Amino acid sequence: MIKSLLKFAPLSLALIAAHAGAQQPTMLDIPDVAPQPVSQATMQDVTRMLSSDEFEGRAPGSVGEKKTIALLTERFAKAGLKPGNGDSWLQPVPLVSIEAGKVSPLTVTGGTGPQSFDYGSDMVVGTYRETASIDIANSEVVFVGYGINAAEKGWNDYAGVDVKGKTVVILVNDPDYDSADMTGDFGGKAMTYYGRWTYKYEEAARQGAAAALIVHDEVPAAYGWGVVESSWTGPQFFAQSNDKGASNTQANGWIQKAAAEQLLASAGQDFATLSAAAKRKGFKAVPLGLKASVSFDNAIDTTMSNNIIGILPGAKRPDEYVLYTAHWDHLGRCKPAPDGDDICNGAVDNATGTAALVALAETFAQAGAPDRSVVFLAVTAEESGLLGSAFYGENPVYPLAKTVGGINMDAFLMAGPSRNVTVVGKGKSELEAYLDAALASVNRVATPDSMPQNGYYYRSDHFSLAKQGVPMLYVDGGTDLINGGTQAGEAAAKDYTVNRYHGPKDEYNPEWDWSGVMADLSLFYRIGRSLAMSTSWPNWVEGDEFRATRDASRSGR
Repeated sequence: MIKSLLKFAPLSLALIAAHAGAQQPTMLDIPDVAPQPVSQATMQDVTRMLSSDEFEGRAPGSVGEKKTIALLTERFAKAGLKPGNGDSWLQPVPLVSIEAGKVSPLTVTGGTGPQSFDYGSDMVVGTYRETASIDIANSEVVFVGYGINAAEKGWNDYAGVDVKGKTVVILVNDPDYDSADMTGDFGGKAMTYYGRWTYKYEEAARQGAAAALIVHDEVPAAYGWGVVESSWTGPQFFAQSNDKGASNTQANGWIQKAAAEQLLASAGQDFATLSAAAKRKGFKAVPLGLKASVSFDNAIDTTMSNNIIGILPGAKRPDEYVLYTAHWDHLGRCKPAPDGDDICNGAVDNATGTAALVALAETFAQAGAPDRSVVFLAVTAEESGLLGSAFYGENPVYPLAKTVGGINMDAFLMAGPSRNVTVVGKGKSELEAYLDAALASVNRVATPDSMPQNGYYYRSDHFSLAKQGVPMLYVDGGTDLINGGTQAGEAAAKDYTVNRYHGPKDEYNPEWDWSGVMADLSLFYRIGRSLAMSTSWPNWVEGDEFRATRDASRSGR
């Protein structure tokens, strides 16, 4: 039963006033939503099937995609949804797959003598270009610090250096990632988009570099080398482009920190000293007097992958939309574990989030159609750079100006119930008033991401919609566990990251404790239902990077 009350208005006013300073807070209509059961059996069943070996790791364009489409369309229809793209459940997403083969070692000459770095153990490399082979020979090597060109911050690591046709070596993350607080040129310890590998390759291409190598350092990268190796070997998917990738560098890749230290030492440079210098505004790129060579062949295949969309039409305002997103894809086959298992099943990441779409669809349909329509969007190619969600953001089936907001679900850890939830990007939008209302009803609290330096805000599909102005929540499970507190919560997260994330051992476990996940899904239902019954249009807070885009789209509505 839903009562259209402003029961939680005082709480939401306080939250928005805190974000907006002295500005007039926004009054939001936050209807009270009665709790509804979300099916744990559905969560277990769909997660188990999606992450079974039969689905082969759910790589886009594979047999695993076909099986995923068949399963989700069947379960969406059974839940009571309608096809979300006209009379189709699918939104085709054109992709190109490029797999590097016969990769030579990365050889470096000059300095104190020749060096050779092996593919896989020392470095990984590939290309975004649709070309049969890549051969980079004797390319001058330049250390460009963090590889950032941000005019609005007065920061340009490429100033005064010509890197056209050269190989640039780049540090991961932002210059102030190890700050103690959130102050600094790049948000202090909170990563900005300038810290993401996607940006660094984009900027290197704009500067005309032939190759870009990011130095892998586990702390600022936030994951081990094994994650890089499993994610960057095998077929790599990209959005098809009119120029067939020609505007990109010839080669992009990663190099182990130890290998980078050796490379710089050969040029008479100290890695730690240069890294410290790169943190300061005014840093000048350093030509190393070295030349790099690497070559590889490419197996190229174009494929049509798919976003999978279901909709529960609204009862009163069907042309206004609330969105739930999750990515259905994973890595397919990857580097084998010691036991020979080479299927990256992606049970937690993100069979759980995909299963949540089905379970929430069932709950919404059983409760009856809300006033606004609710869209359930399972996107492809998240693991390849948020490609499916970016395609939807650029080619929306439902107008983004009339999309009220949404919730993204990516990787539910089976750590047990918690006293809190973690909000990635906390303080960015008025959607948090709806979250806080739901939390207050069950005596839980929202806490900010404890590791904003890891850049999680830019690493999942909500970001693709946020860039288009749509307010999106990204809420992870809490770390303050009922059993064991924050120590146990942090240990559980670390265990997953170290031992299973992006590896063959992210597998379904019938012994999982689902209680914490189900509590979080109950919150997600109440937030989405409240949005779907509300008359308000929550926005990004004043001054947020996405506010102007949203204001422009809504003004043209």
